[in-house]
Amino acid sequence: MPTAFHRYVGIDYSGARTPTDGLKGLRVYIAYADGGVPAEVSPPPGPRKYWSRRDVALWLADLLREEIPTKVGIDHGFSFPLRYFETYHLEPDWYAFLEDFHRHWPTDGEHIYVDFVRNGLVGNASARQGSSIWRRITEERCKAKSVFHFDVQGTVAKSTHSGIPWLRYLHQQLGDKVHFWPFDGWEIPAARSAIVEAYPSMWKRGLDVPENMTADQYDAFTIARWLRCSDFEGRLGLALQPQLTAAERGVAEVEGWTIGVSAVETAR
Repeated sequence: MPTAFHRYVGIDYSGARTPTDGLKGLRVYIAYADGGVPAEVSPPPGPRKYWSRRDVALWLADLLREEIPTKVGIDHGFSFPLRYFETYHLEPDWYAFLEDFHRHWPTDGEHIYVDFVRNGLVGNASARQGSSIWRRITEERCKAKSVFHFDVQGTVAKSTHSGIPWLRYLHQQLGDKVHFWPFDGWEIPAARSAIVEAYPSMWKRGLDVPENMTADQYDAFTIARWLRCSDFEGRLGLALQPQLTAAERGVAEVEGWTIGVSAVETAR
């Protein structure tokens, strides 16, 4: 069976430190449709041993400019619960959300920690706060933490708040060369690269981290492997069309969705 994509990238994200710091927890793996296990991608040559968020965004922009259909899975939230949009009277449009978020949470700025914005040193986070009890439908389905659940182990809040501005950057750089799923539609056009939200914990349940990998490496490896296998085995089409009611689908087009989560996903 022919695959929809030729390359698959898995990124385990990190919201630590600043956008230009090398981060041990930020890992990138790539797999190819013609076989082989996912391999780790090293950061660009330079003084840093590990990837920075800025370097990952620049690398992705270059990669996705190539005329090679590529599926990228990133381990952080791409949007916020509908309650957030309602509370702040925001237009239910993801691209408008990206601009509004960046005005209040400029976490892609030089020397900016997420906590600098949280604490009011830069930006205007006080005007765009969320509650840790607010969860998106996709998070409820897979029992994931809220994108506003800061200061706990395994939190995705910092990764999400530091990563969203770089999605905006990628859209600015690539335009319609890349499909942001599901905001640009549930169907990904043929030969188009795509970026999706991933949650590797779903696919590792009951499995131990291999001895030769850190937990962060294994998360990125798992995303790349799942994307490739689901495409190769013909399951990707089902993953891109989760079992949702018409009302739920409308909400998910604002809140986003995690690839692989369906109506029957009930345990973490």
